[in-house]
Amino acid sequence: MKFGKELSSQMVPEWQQAYMSYDYLKNLLKEIIKLKHRTNPPPPPHNAVSGEGLSRKMTLYRAFSGLVQTPGKKRQRSGQTSPSQKTDIEEGYAPILVNKGGQGLETTFLMTAEEGGEYELVFFRRLDDEFNRVEKFYKEKVEEVVNDAIMLNKQMDALIAFRVKVENPVGWGWEERTVEMTRLASDVATSTAALSASTPARTGTMKPRAQARLEAIHEEGSSRGDDDEDHGDVRSSSLSKMAAGRPAPIEVLDHIKINNTKETPRSTIKGVLHSSSHEEIIFNRHNLREVEEKLKVAFVEFYQKLRLLKSYSFLNVLAFSKILKKYDKITSRKASKPYMKMVDNSYLGSSDELMKLIQRVEATFIKHFANGNRRKGMSILRPQIKRERHRLTFSTGFSAGCVFSLIVALVSIIRARNIFQKDGYEGYMKTMFPLYSLFGFIVLHMTMYAIDIYYWKRYRVNYAFIFGFKQGTELGYRQVLFVGFSIGAFALLCVLGNLDMQANPRTKSFQALTELLPLFLLGAMFTGLILPLNILYRSSRFFFLTCLFHCLAAPLYKVTLPDFFLGDQLTSQVQALRSIQFYICYYGWGDFKQRQDTCKDWQEYKIFLYIVAAIPYLSRLLQCMRRMFEEKSLEQGYNGVKYLLTIIAVCLRTAYGFETNKNHKFILKVLAGSASVLAAVFCTYWDFVHDWGLLNRTSKNRWLRDKLLVPHKRVYFIAMILNVVLRFAWLQTVLDFEFKFLHTQTVLAVVACLEIIRRGIWNFFRLENEHLNNVGKYRAFKSVPLPFSYDEDDEKDD
Repeated sequence: MKFGKELSSQMVPEWQQAYMSYDYLKNLLKEIIKLKHRTNPPPPPHNAVSGEGLSRKMTLYRAFSGLVQTPGKKRQRSGQTSPSQKTDIEEGYAPILVNKGGQGLETTFLMTAEEGGEYELVFFRRLDDEFNRVEKFYKEKVEEVVNDAIMLNKQMDALIAFRVKVENPVGWGWEERTVEMTRLASDVATSTAALSASTPARTGTMKPRAQARLEAIHEEGSSRGDDDEDHGDVRSSSLSKMAAGRPAPIEVLDHIKINNTKETPRSTIKGVLHSSSHEEIIFNRHNLREVEEKLKVAFVEFYQKLRLLKSYSFLNVLAFSKILKKYDKITSRKASKPYMKMVDNSYLGSSDELMKLIQRVEATFIKHFANGNRRKGMSILRPQIKRERHRLTFSTGFSAGCVFSLIVALVSIIRARNIFQKDGYEGYMKTMFPLYSLFGFIVLHMTMYAIDIYYWKRYRVNYAFIFGFKQGTELGYRQVLFVGFSIGAFALLCVLGNLDMQANPRTKSFQALTELLPLFLLGAMFTGLILPLNILYRSSRFFFLTCLFHCLAAPLYKVTLPDFFLGDQLTSQVQALRSIQFYICYYGWGDFKQRQDTCKDWQEYKIFLYIVAAIPYLSRLLQCMRRMFEEKSLEQGYNGVKYLLTIIAVCLRTAYGFETNKNHKFILKVLAGSASVLAAVFCTYWDFVHDWGLLNRTSKNRWLRDKLLVPHKRVYFIAMILNVVLRFAWLQTVLDFEFKFLHTQTVLAVVACLEIIRRGIWNFFRLENEHLNNVGKYRAFKSVPLPFSYDEDDEKDD
């Protein structure tokens, strides 16, 4: 793999613009090559005898015998190398002078007077610009992680004091307290508090008290290397040093409060009532476990930041080395050595803050969160990337083949037995088809989601970070397809079994058992979803269930992107939710025993059709309202209007389907059509402008965005056209299009499938826009709430 592609594949997606522009500098070198070819074209190949005969290959004997010119002499005789270039090669003279100025690296090119020298001058100016930009970004990020390290240091002080208080709640004598505090000071010195001591460059700019505290910690860290017999003296001296610069460990608890970062309906109600977000400290093991869990997550996220910054530094230094080697090769100069010497001595190449922080974070985490077990601690800090296994690919292909084969078998049986012409066809379509169509909607949605994942990965959309999946637990497109095709294969098997049992005279009497097949399948699928065992992608299943519960309990939970993204998915599965309602009625009222659909005769069932259809949109409306009040964003209020209009349109279309009076039906038809058009237009505009970030007439890509991940612009215009066409698929429910070759239930299923396909297309561009927003803000890490907050007075003192 060429280095340019390797660099692109290893970049942090959200930091792409902050890396060295390797391709741009490579293009500048290509311009230098073109100039050399124009000014000094290579000599035409010639034959020693006639110029057209066979050209003999240079053998080892001919080369050493002096019959063939060496490459260096040949270049000199051909006149392709200037005297200065010859001097560079033979004497090792550097053609550049690299200085470290106030604005960063400043390179002086000494060969400007030569032919093409202005091109090389431009190259080095751009190279300096790239290096200074990269180093500036790196410094800013290191400054951020140093601040985070100081905050984690203070959090660990509070955690250790909390642990001591839980283990010894009352009855401390003076001697016991002194011994415990001495041991605690030593623990902090070896691991936790030393996090911030790794930044000598920063300590000069700190306030006196904070600087004294860090120096005390640093001195303590060095004392741990003494012999065992001197431990008591070392601890006593360490404690006395700490006392001057920081409060005693137990006294830390007097300056902190516990943040209520866990979002619950109770915390939401407290927030509405303007109750304090801080809780009084209760020293028990339950609270200790919660604090430890929050800090563990914070450490894992912080460690990931350090690793990515380390990778960023390494890749950029390597990129500068590679591009300078290319320059040397093209120009036959020796500029890479002096330039890389300055790069290696710069902050980007020589700073060791990150390595010290990484080592101390590892020591802290292993000691305090892995009980000293290094293998266990490192497995949490560095979760292994899941490798694609052949058995997964085989299983996915096998399940896909089963689905295809079963579809072919089903079509063949229907045609061979002429099922469409039999008397039971109408009853089957009214009862069994809605039951089985539920699985079709699920499989189609999962297939569209798998396609989205494939293209997100192809265009490097960091969907795992955007959704907030736990590192290493996100599902790939093969895994999603495997689950979806497995559900589809079992559903088709049930359909075939249903038809076979009904057609066979010996099993026709088992009609009740036949009708229970879809219920058994739904129950098995639900059991697999809530199964607590660590099988069948437990982390992803629980993540889905959590988001689903947050959607149903809106607005009692803080709205995150996964929550409202799932809410939007549910708005495209209204027909599937109505199928679940039909399950409850069909099996709850015993209609399955006679294969009769009496549900629509119940007034309660009709009322619930309205409620079920409105639930997804109502959930999204409440989510928008909460975000509007929390974020003080009027835009979220307009987004909520979109869902309010959709609720009105859906309810009017449902009422139109139940109405039998012609006059009333016409009025409802006009109202439903008008409300639906208004809602569709508003939703389409919102999709294009806000969710996709398109229709920007001032963009450099007219009517699109300034930045596009898909290189073909026509893809965006095709997607917009499809969105409009599929968005208005609901017209069938109002205009009553009749298709003689399709049953009414089939038409409803097709319209529902078109909406699912539209949602799948929407998903890709919605996450692409979110990813580009993160790229524009260099947002590559999620903010992790910390368990403790310090008093404002204490913060000011520090």
